[in-house]
Amino acid sequence: MIPKDYIITKIEGEYAYLREIGGISSDELFIALALLPQGVDIGTKLHYEMLEYTVLE
Repeated sequence: MIPKDYIITKIEGEYAYLREIGGISSDELFIALALLPQGVDIGTKLHYEMLEYTVLE
């Protein structure tokens, strides 16, 4: 899978909405917070690669 960068746009309960940074589509992903690094919040930028999310600085 191609590496992608995302930003958290919304958190509802135990789930986060992610929007691709620089992507053509405005679609959002709906993903469980348990799959994301601890301490993420709205506005956190994430890098996805090799089935793992990491926080972008």
